[in-house]
Amino acid sequence: MLLTLPVLLTLPVLLALLTGCAADGPGAPPTGPVSDPVPAPGDTARDELAALAAAARDRHLTARYTLSGTGGPTRDITVTSANDGSWRVDVPGGALGGTADVALAATPAGLFQCALPSAGRPAPATCARLGDRDDTVPRQLDPRVQHPFTDWLTVLTDRRTALSVSAATAPAGVAGRCYAVDTTAASLTPPLDVGIYCFAPDGTLTYVRAALGTLTLAGPPGPAPDTVPLAGPVVAGEPLGQQPAGTSPSPVTT
Repeated sequence: MLLTLPVLLTLPVLLALLTGCAADGPGAPPTGPVSDPVPAPGDTARDELAALAAAARDRHLTARYTLSGTGGPTRDITVTSANDGSWRVDVPGGALGGTADVALAATPAGLFQCALPSAGRPAPATCARLGDRDDTVPRQLDPRVQHPFTDWLTVLTDRRTALSVSAATAPAGVAGRCYAVDTTAASLTPPLDVGIYCFAPDGTLTYVRAALGTLTLAGPPGPAPDTVPLAGPVVAGEPLGQQPAGTSPSPVTT
C-alpha cells in the first residue's frame, strides 16, 4: 500500500525526534568534560605525613635532640635506632622526679629500663626488664620522650587512625616539612600527643612540639649500630619510677 504525501513528509520529522530521544536517554555518554574527583581537604597532608612516618620507621641512625619546655633545664636526648630494629632512647632526668637518668631500650630479648649513673644516682648502670619487646612502657615509668621515635610513628603511618592533619610552618632553623596533628572526635583515647611534627625527606624526625615538651634535632644524625647494647647488666629489682625519691611508689601496671 502506498503512503500518502502527508505521511511521507512526516517521516523525517519522526526520525529526527526518535534520534534526539535516544541521544538524551540514560545510556548516553556525558557530553561535557569529565574531571577527576577533588581530594577532600587535608588528604594531601595526611598522605605526606604517613609517607614520612613510614620512612622514619625504616630510618636507622644515632641522633641527639634537645628537650625543652618541660619546666626544667634543657636536656640532651640520645636516640639510637639500630639496623636490626632494636632501639634505645637515653633520657637525662627521666626518673625519680628528674633526679635520675634512664634509658629505655627494646631488643630481641625484651623491653628494658636502664638506670644510668647520674648525680642523683651514682651507682653503676643496671637494667630491669619491663616485658616483651613490643610491650608498652608502664605509665608510672614512662618519660614519654621515646614515643615520637617508636609507637607514635605507627600511629602516624596508619591512615585508619582518627587524626586531623594539616601543613604547618616550620619553626626558624628547623629543616623538613611540618604538620599540625590533632585527634578527631572519634578518638576516645588519644593515640599520641597533639602538636607539631616535622620530618626531613629521608624520614629523620627534626622537631616535635607537644605535651611532652619540645624536641629539636641538635645536629646531623650519625650512622646506626648493628644492634643496640643495653647500658648495663639485667638485674632483679624494681625499675625507677617517675615519682621523686622518698615518695610511695604506685604499683607498676601497663
